[in-house]
Amino acid sequence: MSWLCFDCRMKGTQILISVCVIRYQQELPSLISSRPDKHVSLSELKKLMEWKLTRGKFRPRLQQLVASNSEDEVEKCSRKAFTLLPDVQAAIAELSCLKGVGPATASAVLAAGAPEQAAFMSDEAMESVPGLKPIHYTAKHYTVYLEKMTERTEKLNRVDPLQDWTPHRLELCLWAMSIATQLQLQLLKDIDVRGNAAGKKCSDSEADQRPTKKLKSA
Repeated sequence: MSWLCFDCRMKGTQILISVCVIRYQQELPSLISSRPDKHVSLSELKKLMEWKLTRGKFRPRLQQLVASNSEDEVEKCSRKAFTLLPDVQAAIAELSCLKGVGPATASAVLAAGAPEQAAFMSDEAMESVPGLKPIHYTAKHYTVYLEKMTERTEKLNRVDPLQDWTPHRLELCLWAMSIATQLQLQLLKDIDVRGNAAGKKCSDSEADQRPTKKLKSA
């Protein structure tokens, strides 16, 4: 499967590309996994909030609230949250004790450190899941969302020989497809769920009309 590697946000006809996604998709998971006791630092939580706000409504007040937490509070709270897994509800509740952190931000922390157990609560993914509308940013709504994402992940792993689907990866897929639809990236129409070409091959003239940017693998 091809993935959009940068977060895109529409502002009129201009697309804003944020490198914050590199920190979240690559750097933060590596840092968390390298620690004997999984946790995030205050600096990492602040950067994660910056990334999250590029994917939704910009709320500068949230950045201020997150920054008001102490280093000790963030490390202690996040450390306990990861030890509470696989009880995702308890982990979400623990992280939500931090100022400026709600279920959505808490889900982002857990997805970065435990992608096989959690998925980020993104608007695009939730809107793509049947039966979730209207969307509520509550722990209860996240539980229903994660249950549906986990069920779909299990189904995908039963038909995909690689069996490498996780709730986190599925969220990325739903987000990427939503953004690709907004940007009218026709290239995605020729890719099926396993990443194989679908349909007939296009002519040289048709290929020339395709977007020049390549989708990178995440």
